[in-house]
Amino acid sequence: MTRVVRFHQHGGPEVLRIEEVDLPRPGAGEVQIRIKALGLNRAETLLRKGTYIETAVLPSGLGLEAAGIVEMIGEDVQGFATGDAVSIVPPLSMVRWPAYGERATFPAELVVKHPTSLSWEAAAAVWMSYLTAYGALIDIAKLTQGEFVVVTAASSSVGLAAIQTANAVGAVPIAVTRTSAKKQALLEQGAVHVVASAEEDLAARLRDIAGADGVRVVLDPIGGPIFEPLTAAMSRGGILIEYGGLSPEPTPFPLFAVLSKMLTLRGYLVHEIISSPTRREAAKAFVLDGLASGALRPVIAKTFGFEDIVAAHRFLESNEQLGKIVVTV
Repeated sequence: MTRVVRFHQHGGPEVLRIEEVDLPRPGAGEVQIRIKALGLNRAETLLRKGTYIETAVLPSGLGLEAAGIVEMIGEDVQGFATGDAVSIVPPLSMVRWPAYGERATFPAELVVKHPTSLSWEAAAAVWMSYLTAYGALIDIAKLTQGEFVVVTAASSSVGLAAIQTANAVGAVPIAVTRTSAKKQALLEQGAVHVVASAEEDLAARLRDIAGADGVRVVLDPIGGPIFEPLTAAMSRGGILIEYGGLSPEPTPFPLFAVLSKMLTLRGYLVHEIISSPTRREAAKAFVLDGLASGALRPVIAKTFGFEDIVAAHRFLESNEQLGKIVVTV
């Protein structure tokens, strides 16, 4: 028997329960991991609430990121041995492959031997953030040296990963955050410029920073009214990559900015990187190289124990964090 986190009804953090289940042996092409740490993501709160792109089958497990030790190996798996220290590229379905537990099973193709220099907590904080940032900025936008890139929700784990990714290729990250409370922390994390969208004229500040040519690349998980000032500050032929929908307000379509500047508004899910073996391997190589060189450094906002999963989810929804929330098992 293995302790796992499940929910039997949709709702707030309080619906999460720690229960004992009988975890089957790994099947062909699978690896079973004894979990040491879990990385938390907003997708898990959406599944818990019943508003995620995937539908939970109740009672449902959840979780997308983990690090731990290989405990059992299924048939037809090459390259792993029991005792290996590994971390998990997020699976396409957390309902099918839930990570929250003392043990969990994953497809072998998503299991990675991470650098031994990483702690369990750091290893659990790697793949969702850096694969998302890489896929958007490098794979899709082809961000290059010297270019400005706007990163909204910059204090999130993906936002910080995007700042580091931009710096790794010599681009100039402009961090957008709601207030100036996190400005100094974002500068310390590598942002070259920080704009507080609730305190400043966002479009005007971005134009001041980027000049008349504007910003070619914008990475945004918010949507809503921010679309208009963002697109107003973009360059001709620019691309706005949208990977979330955090704003509760409607998202206007900035018709005249899109037409006059020939902008691309691109919806993006990290699934498109994970589901393509070629793109996934290129992303993994970029991230592993960055971890080895120190250019990429997971930022841990706060660590909770496994029994405190409800408190961890409450903190995840507080918007107080800078970086990734991790649960140790």
